[in-house]
Amino acid sequence: MRPTALVTGATAGIGHAFADLLAAAGHDLVVVARDADRLEQVAQQWRQQWAVAVTPLVADLSCHEECARVEARLREPERPVDVLINNAGFGLHQGFASGDLASEQALLDVLVRAVMRLSHAAVGPMSRRGHGALINVSSVAGWWPHSTYCAAKAYITCFSQALHREVRPRGVNVMALCPGFTRTEFHRRGGYDTARIPAFMWLSADRVVATAWRDAARGKSVSVPGVRYKLLRLFLRAWY
Repeated sequence: MRPTALVTGATAGIGHAFADLLAAAGHDLVVVARDADRLEQVAQQWRQQWAVAVTPLVADLSCHEECARVEARLREPERPVDVLINNAGFGLHQGFASGDLASEQALLDVLVRAVMRLSHAAVGPMSRRGHGALINVSSVAGWWPHSTYCAAKAYITCFSQALHREVRPRGVNVMALCPGFTRTEFHRRGGYDTARIPAFMWLSADRVVATAWRDAARGKSVSVPGVRYKLLRLFLRAWY
């Protein structure tokens, strides 16, 4: 039986690149996103290209009931999930004091609550089986106290490192992936102006994912793709 990977935010960007890499490596997929039509479209592409089973699971992770359906899938003993990629997320282009509180709550639900709950649903069964991998997509922004998005990413990184230490002796590897600027739909959807970001600072999603998967195989608890971002991480940790 082929291993199974569950990927959230799988229709674009880093999530799509993870699903593509895992399908190419022979994993069946459970792919999670909000857009049912787009999800089925990419699922069909992976079925045809890699001849793997792909199950679309439509869910908005800011909705507690829909997140619970993904948690239930992760806990199914007869259909074990060997790899979980917590990638779903978005940014907010607003200050906290003057911003929309409902949007802040949705950000917290997707970036923190859902990551925590899906991780809990996954690592229990993985620990009992004695193997598994969990990658939580964080950001170098987690070392920069600039916004609630950065705060959420700081949680993801710290949480992942702590969980790594807890479950690594049971054969489960947990890792925080902390990329810098990556060419995805993230910035456009969030309304961010990226015109002033120099070209050399951008990474491709495929490169980010290839580095992350290699680092996870090595048992790392944190992956920071790109030398420039490794240096930036050191600077931010020293400065703040």
